[in-house]
Amino acid sequence: MSEYDLHHHGDREVGPGLVDLAVNVRLPRPPAWLRQELASALDSLAAYPSTVDAERAVAGRHGRPSAEVLVTAGAAEAFTLLASAWRPRRAVVVHPQFTEPEAALRAAGHAVSRVLLSEADGFVLDPSLVPADADLVFVGNPTNPTSVLHPAASLRALARPGRLLVVDEAFLDAVPGEAESLASGHAGVVVLRSLTKTWGLAGLRAGYVLAEPAVVARLRAVQVPWSVSTLAGVATVACCRPSALEEAEKLAVAAEADREYLVSGLASQGVDVLGDPRGPFVLVRVPGGAALRERLREAGYAVRRGDTFPGLGPDHLRVAVRDRATTDAFLTAVREVS
Repeated sequence: MSEYDLHHHGDREVGPGLVDLAVNVRLPRPPAWLRQELASALDSLAAYPSTVDAERAVAGRHGRPSAEVLVTAGAAEAFTLLASAWRPRRAVVVHPQFTEPEAALRAAGHAVSRVLLSEADGFVLDPSLVPADADLVFVGNPTNPTSVLHPAASLRALARPGRLLVVDEAFLDAVPGEAESLASGHAGVVVLRSLTKTWGLAGLRAGYVLAEPAVVARLRAVQVPWSVSTLAGVATVACCRPSALEEAEKLAVAAEADREYLVSGLASQGVDVLGDPRGPFVLVRVPGGAALRERLREAGYAVRRGDTFPGLGPDHLRVAVRDRATTDAFLTAVREVS
């Protein structure tokens, strides 16, 4: 089952001179107010970092106790922590989705079962597909790369005694109103969040875990000391402030409009977007997709190949949502190279 390159990510598609539609980071750089926050913290870098303030900020942002928060070096660190802290009898990853959960489980020596959602059904989550004996389950919401947003009720249906359900909400703050989120808390559910996508912080690595205190304590016990940098902690505090949440909501609304513009433009060229996209990216399938990706690259545009995601193939491509001017230029390139 290791036939997919689980460590391939969109940043590998990007190169000098290419317009980046392969990476799902929305902003080309952090906003000015956030850069100022980070710059003001540079003089404190001689001290070892602490995540206490960041955990309090996250707890306040989600209305949960600090004991239910673990700040991490990006959401991806949480996958490694879970794979290290748990010894599942049967680990299940719902695909197509971000491949790092499965990669982390395999690196830790765990066998992994895959549940493949159907393209014909729009990649909609069917809880009955997950084996009843699965005691560690990973699912994305909205899912990367399909951009499908699963109903909270469907996710809650996966939770049960003796099972840890991990919901990757790395892109949930890009959905207006954070619809279908489980971040407010549910027994047996772990929610992972990322700050890198909305705020242009992929190079800083900032994210967090929301879970019951016993789960957080277990993850904290295997976390490398000081894995979260001072600057990541500062960014976490800043991005949890009410003003930042208001700005994030405005960015999410704008991304939704930009996504619909992209979907409409692709449809006008006979390119169908799969599923019902709700995130800041879309998944398409076109005949000869791998060759089209190379022609787009020659034309100056990088898009994400789909065949490294279990359940997808070389005709699948993921396209990040950008501003309308970028989208117009991209659609022109698609027309010219198709």
